[in-house]
Amino acid sequence: MLTRRRSPLPALVLLPLLAACSAPAAQQPPDPKAAPGFPYTVANCGVQTTYQAPPRRAVTMNQHVTEVVLALGLEKSLVGTAYLDDRVLPAYKKAYDSVPVLAKEYPSKEALLAAGPDFVYGGYASAFDAKAGRGRDDLKAAGISTRLNTEYCPSGTSSLTDLYREVDEVARTFGVPERGRKWTAEARRTVAATERRLKDVPPVSVFVYDSGDKTAFTAGGTGIGNELITRAGGRNVFADLAKPFGDATWEQVVARRPDVIVIYDYGSTTVEQKKKRLLGDPALRDVPAIRNQRFAVMPLSDTVLGVRVPAAVDKLAAQLHPDR
Repeated sequence: MLTRRRSPLPALVLLPLLAACSAPAAQQPPDPKAAPGFPYTVANCGVQTTYQAPPRRAVTMNQHVTEVVLALGLEKSLVGTAYLDDRVLPAYKKAYDSVPVLAKEYPSKEALLAAGPDFVYGGYASAFDAKAGRGRDDLKAAGISTRLNTEYCPSGTSSLTDLYREVDEVARTFGVPERGRKWTAEARRTVAATERRLKDVPPVSVFVYDSGDKTAFTAGGTGIGNELITRAGGRNVFADLAKPFGDATWEQVVARRPDVIVIYDYGSTTVEQKKKRLLGDPALRDVPAIRNQRFAVMPLSDTVLGVRVPAAVDKLAAQLHPDR
């Protein structure tokens, strides 16, 4: 179980109050040396940042945000990366291999600072663990700007619209807005093609099995995983769980009678081991998905807010509705 997703941390940085001035400041003329599109101000998970220029020494922590940066062709702006759940997409492997890996999981504060970053992009709230000295306020004090993937903001939901905004804001932060627009246009076409194929198909009920024994760790209703299921022609039986991931009881799984179980594939526990646990539980024997042995499999990195999602919708749709 990856604890970084079980217990997302609250936002740790609040905007400082601007001191009142006795007289308005004189308006400054634009800087003729400023990069096009800068200064650029963006609000992210309660933290407002003004960038005077694109980051030049960025670090990404967690696979899905690393792939966002690589999809935008920004590997030359990276001085470090960390924490893969599985292999990066083949299209990004060469670029990924050119970036130093700071740690297998999260780097220590010392290792992170030693890379000399001016920007750190985290995929999960645990990337900015204050107890480990990596809090967003700590990094700001060290002169380092930060961004948290919006799926793990303290409030709000994750949808395809949020994904498109995520890519757009990262592209603008790095001064390449046209790359963000190009990616989003292609993503919209991919999703639209899947929607056309599924037109008028009744949704099937879906339970996501991420992990767990005494309880079932599953996808809730506020993460992109829920949107992925809906777009793929499914109905998440735990959409009422008000978080991206959370625990459900096995009694609830039985009562909600899912037609299909989607297994998230990552880590040291294999898909076959997860299937064996589910099929071997006598309490689940009357669940339609277990009785009919209807399983779908998705890599974890396909199911979080990143550039894999549009293709992942199509991939899951093919498993939920193989006749389409």
